[in-house]
Amino acid sequence: MNLSLTILGTASAMPVSDRNPSAQVLAVHGRLFLIDCAEGTQQKFRQAKLSFLKVRAILISHIHGDHVFGLFGMLNTMAMLGRTEPLDIFGPASLEGLLNFYRNWFSDGDDYTIGFHPLKGRDAEKIYEDKNISISAFPLNHKIECYGYRFGDSYAYCSDTAAFPEESSYVARVHTLYHEGTYNRELADKAASRYHSTTVDAANCARDAGVKRLILGHYSKRIHDFDSYIAEAREIFPESYAAQDGDVLEIPYLSGR
Repeated sequence: MNLSLTILGTASAMPVSDRNPSAQVLAVHGRLFLIDCAEGTQQKFRQAKLSFLKVRAILISHIHGDHVFGLFGMLNTMAMLGRTEPLDIFGPASLEGLLNFYRNWFSDGDDYTIGFHPLKGRDAEKIYEDKNISISAFPLNHKIECYGYRFGDSYAYCSDTAAFPEESSYVARVHTLYHEGTYNRELADKAASRYHSTTVDAANCARDAGVKRLILGHYSKRIHDFDSYIAEAREIFPESYAAQDGDVLEIPYLSGR
């Protein structure tokens, strides 16, 4: 059994005409896990022909707008489609206020419940497990509380973060690592000041973690030359690739239990 990853958005905070901000869907044996939920996510969902009613859980990295501005629309559309199955949402404790606002103003008459699970660990912790997948969350190094996610030994998601010593251990030996690469080497000063990663930071993490494949995304609007951008990463980690909106990637199923 392979997992299927659909990239719904690869842009960072500044809107651009040809990219959506951060959102991904990992399909695991017919169940969908939505990772971040930027503005426009539900439109991308429809374009990818994904089912709103098969979303088992939503995992939010942090509450910057380019990762959560699409959440209310997704929740409301699920209700209008007649969802009855409970929905689990994982994210930093600060997300609870946003969800309470949604509940108070927009969820009257919804036929499904939202179970919020605040993340609070200073180390990796298992947050979800069923017969097919085990998911862990781990802290990242951003301006505000931010988390990455690991799905067994198959896949790990790191956005947004500056480099930090423990990161490679959190994603060690996963097959596919998605890592933000907001900036290229030339803009390393901006990456450091804004707690983001460069192509070099992401490639170093992939190499040190011993992963099989690195997928880069969360691009600054300044990034236009993707040939030179990805070449920087491949100097350090040859199996590096630049994600594009709409990409669908197959990932080997590795339970990691």
